[in-house]
Formats: sequence, C-alpha cells, structure tokens
Amino acid sequence: MMTATNKLLTIKIAHTIIWVFFVSVIVYILYTGIIDAVNTYTWVGIGLVVAEGLVLLAFRSFCPLTVLARRYSDSDLDNFDIFLPNWLAKHNKLIFTILFAVGVVLVLWRTFINF
Repeated sequence: MMTATNKLLTIKIAHTIIWVFFVSVIVYILYTGIIDAVNTYTWVGIGLVVAEGLVLLAFRSFCPLTVLARRYSDSDLDNFDIFLPNWLAKHNKLIFTILFAVGVVLVLWRTFINF
C-alpha cells in the first residue's frame, strides 16, 4: 500500500512530466511562429494548450493534480506538487501564458497576414 508521501511523490513526478510536455509545446508554437514554419503540429499544439487552459478554468486556475496533491500535503509552498523552483511554480501561469500568447500572435500573423 502506498503511503501519503509516496502518493505525493508520484503526483509530483507526473505533474512535472506533464509540465515539461506543455512547456515544450508552448516553446514549439513560439518557435514555429518566429521562423515562419507553421504546420499541422503547431495547430495541434495550440489546441492542446487551449484545452489545458479550459481544464484550468474548470478547476478555478488550479491543475487537477494540484487539487489531488493537496490531499497529501498542507505545505503553503507553490512548488509542493511539482519539481520546479518555487519562484517558477509561483509565476508559471503568467510566464507561459505570455509566451503562448506571443506564439499564437506570431502564428496567426504568419498564417493570415504575412502570406
């Protein structure tokens, strides 16, 4: 049987892997917009990030894994549920929302204005 500590560790590992995936997708979107290489994967990435945003909205700006991890920790640190520096966990949504928005603007520019 898993202890609370092991459950929290499992959630932290899963959360970090998912975070790395979505950061990679956001960087890819930004990159394809910068180098004018928009493709199907760019649009799939945008769809995935929008879907993630809808999930966050449904959970009142919290990742469902954060909600789950709260069962196993009463820490008030922003990184209690993920392997990130606390400052990055605290500002994560702001940083990557800005990068995503810039990427989407570039992709839209490259696709519809800068033929």
